[in-house]
Amino acid sequence: MRELELSIAWRYLRSRRGSRLLSLISVIAIGGVLVGVSALIVIMGVMNGLQRDLREKILVGSPDLRVLPYGSDMRMPDYTALLTRVRQSQGVVAAAPFVQTQGLVRNLGGYMVGTQVVGIVPSGQPGDNVTTIRNHAILGNFSFVRDSVALPGAVLGKLLASKLNAFPGDTVVLLGAAGLDMNASTGTIIPRADSVVVSGVFETGMYEYDDSYLYLSLEAGQRFAGYGNDVTGIEVRATDRWSAPALADSLRAQLESSVYIRDWQEQNRSLFQALKLEKLGMSVILLLIVVVAAFNIVSTLTMVVADKTREIGILRAMGMPASSIRRIFLYQGVVVGAVGTGGGLVLGLAVALLLEKYRLIALDPSVYFIDHLPVSIQPVDVLMIVAASMLIAALATLYPAKQAAKLYPVEAIRHE
Repeated sequence: MRELELSIAWRYLRSRRGSRLLSLISVIAIGGVLVGVSALIVIMGVMNGLQRDLREKILVGSPDLRVLPYGSDMRMPDYTALLTRVRQSQGVVAAAPFVQTQGLVRNLGGYMVGTQVVGIVPSGQPGDNVTTIRNHAILGNFSFVRDSVALPGAVLGKLLASKLNAFPGDTVVLLGAAGLDMNASTGTIIPRADSVVVSGVFETGMYEYDDSYLYLSLEAGQRFAGYGNDVTGIEVRATDRWSAPALADSLRAQLESSVYIRDWQEQNRSLFQALKLEKLGMSVILLLIVVVAAFNIVSTLTMVVADKTREIGILRAMGMPASSIRRIFLYQGVVVGAVGTGGGLVLGLAVALLLEKYRLIALDPSVYFIDHLPVSIQPVDVLMIVAASMLIAALATLYPAKQAAKLYPVEAIRHE
């Protein structure tokens, strides 16, 4: 019986006079499902890719956790005992002090731009490597040392170095608020000025880091910020970035109340929440395409019911139960949904693969933090899209299938 039902369902999907494989309305219904499914797959992949790339690039220079002091001055005195306790905590792979402040950097030609000045422990010990920023040096390294040069070394982001036309071995001047002086004769404020030599250049692909970050050794950073032996806080790397919230809770229970702890998700909460909302909004909007296609399925099957009324009456008179009539139209809707969903799946995955492999769509990194449109296909998302599409297609068959099953054999046979 099931084979007969499927055979009749496929026959009914063909055009009225059998001159074409599928009627125009069936093709439109299939095309609507195809477009909706492929668009959903691409958009979900793009939103996943944006989250993945932003997360990866942010964590290049941002640690899994930061232990920070309370207070407006953002200074942590006597941090060594606290650092030891953090390093001894379970789940901590590396921990190191850091200094972060703002300043201006000027080349010898007088060109000046703003910068984020970060003081970190020079590379060398694995327990001090809390981020992967050291792996992104394209010129020099993060040892902050230049042969035969007494000045402190500095590692600049690629775009910042390009603005200043500064290369390893060149000298630049850092201007900061620490140790401000007053010119008695003119009444003007004289900022602190420290000369440093460029010892390296890094490139992360993250516009914010490459365009405005400048790294010094921890000692040079403390001196420039006027911190003495104090630091801004302690950066921590966990065994796994996804375990960072649990590690943060553990450290909060262990450490004193004079410090607070923020994991990488808390530090970038607004950005990732915005991406999640955009993904949800885009998914709902594009799902409406599939819903519109479902109305085409309803109209297709309603037209089939009207066109095949006499044949349905003959089948009922020959003893076919109403449940079989319902299944015939259910199978038609499932076939339309399956063909459209399958085509959309193939098209969506192909477009997503091309976008990711060849980076076809370029982005302005100053706006989007990244330089191309990334795509990351998640199997769970694909399964949800396929399931939702097939469910909508099946639901679209309920009304026409019910109408067909309600037909009385005698009246249907007399239908003209």
